[in-house]
This record gives sequence, C-alpha cells and structure tokens, in this order.
Amino acid sequence: QVQLVESGGGAVQAGGSLRLSCVASGRTISNYTMGWFRQAPGKEREFVATISRSGGQTFYADSVKGRFTFSRDNARNTVHLQMSATIPEDTAVYYCAASSWALRAMSRGDYDYWGQGTQVTVSS
Repeated sequence: QVQLVESGGGAVQAGGSLRLSCVASGRTISNYTMGWFRQAPGKEREFVATISRSGGQTFYADSVKGRFTFSRDNARNTVHLQMSATIPEDTAVYYCAASSWALRAMSRGDYDYWGQGTQVTVSS
C-alpha cells in the first residue's frame, strides 16, 4: 500500500506561482510512475502531468504545458508540481497519484493510489 499526502495548495492571483508537494509513505515511489490530476467544481477529474519512475520523462496536458513542471525526489519519496503563470482555469482540487504498472500513465484508470487532494484557487 502507498499513502499519498498532498500539500502546498492555496490562493494565488493570476500570473502567480505555487508549488505543490506530495509525500508518499508505505512503499518507495521509485517503483511507481507518478501523476497529478485536478478536478474543478462540476467537472470530471482530468490529467495534468505524469513522470516516469526515474524522472527522466514527463508528459503534460496541453492546458498546462510550458507553465507547470513536474519533478520527483525518490530519495525523499516526494514529488512536486511547480505551477507558474497561473490562470483562473487552474482553479481545482489537485490530486497526486501513483501507478505500479503503467509506464506512461495519463488516464485515471492507470493509477492504483490517490491522495486526498489539495485546493488551488487562482483569482483574476
């Protein structure tokens, strides 16, 4: 079992930055592809970004490409999502997720474990 706990959410003005973190416990995350998803009110949970086990490959949703950066520190069992140039449409609850089997995990069904989420609110 892997437990995931997100932090770093909050309120920011458009154009500002936030750094989300996700700390894992129970298993070492070096064996897991990691991902971030988000869910805005009244909308489906959507893919944001994923990172390979080594951190050598990242993939982003078009809506965040060039603005968000996904990184991982396997030694600290932690991943980070650096959010820059934020826009109001980034407002959502952000979820960290871990996949034990998918190499390029861009769908909800690819993930085994989920955190409880952290709220991000971007005001205009």
